[in-house]
Amino acid sequence: MVSIASVIQRALVQSAPLLFGSTGEILTEKSGHLNLGTAGTMYVGGICGVIGAFFYERSIPDGGTLNPFLAIIIPLICSIIGSLIMGLIYCFLTVTLRANQNVTGLALTTFGTGIGNFFGGSLVKLVDSDVASVNFSRTSELYRAYLPFADNLGWFGQIFLSHGFLFYLGIVLAIISTFVLNKTAKGLNLRAVGENPATADAAGIRVNLYKYVATCVGSIISGLGGLYYVMEIGNWSNDGFGDRGWLAIALVIFAVWKPNFAILGSILFGGLYIAHIFIPNISASVSELIKMLPYAVTIIVLIVTSLRRKRENQPPAHLGLSYFREER
Repeated sequence: MVSIASVIQRALVQSAPLLFGSTGEILTEKSGHLNLGTAGTMYVGGICGVIGAFFYERSIPDGGTLNPFLAIIIPLICSIIGSLIMGLIYCFLTVTLRANQNVTGLALTTFGTGIGNFFGGSLVKLVDSDVASVNFSRTSELYRAYLPFADNLGWFGQIFLSHGFLFYLGIVLAIISTFVLNKTAKGLNLRAVGENPATADAAGIRVNLYKYVATCVGSIISGLGGLYYVMEIGNWSNDGFGDRGWLAIALVIFAVWKPNFAILGSILFGGLYIAHIFIPNISASVSELIKMLPYAVTIIVLIVTSLRRKRENQPPAHLGLSYFREER
């Protein structure tokens, strides 16, 4: 038997990558750009963190002790750089060259998955292992370290305090994003760019700059979701992400483009994603149907919000459309 506290704790663990991915995508979409490359960006963020952790651990002599600061900061910086590059590629193609956003995003997902699998396979060859995976458990333990007194607080500690720092960083970033979008001049300018870039341009707002910054920051945040996932597991296996990147994009719609709503939505999606594990004696086909629940819920929310036609629950008006300044 599995305790309720254990189920909730595991749902929270599953929710963190989704929260990072959806928060990053919301910032991007607020600028008017639909980045379907979020899944690829998360994949690149994960593999770049793995590369940093792998080579740092190999640089330590056998029996040596990792420097906790370096073991955390090196994979973190590698993940940020890899995710930033993905964001810059997307911006160059869709903002500067005005390429189709849907096609570009899908291409980046394929590209990111290929990059991850290529370097993941290369690392496997370096360790000369019979198992097609890369282990970096010592670094993973540092990322998963939690407050020592959490074990003494019963179910409360198990549910809310038994997570690594990245879990809480995801929540903080979602709250900060909500505040910036709703309460600051920069956030209001970004929303104006997504709603009507021509009007924003006429008002003196640097449209392309806002698009670049929002997309690149969003890509970095999404990439941290990939880093969290691989560090929570402690090893890398090609194609091991599943459909979490696409689930993060679906969560954007469920959260009606509000990062604070994505916090609760990610917990719900995380719980639904692993619900089949806790249901005894179910067939493989039923298990796959249960995994579809987050997408089914998203479709229902999309239908409801469309029928209600509340403007605040709709996507940015210029989402997915290229901005041609000469046409304003």
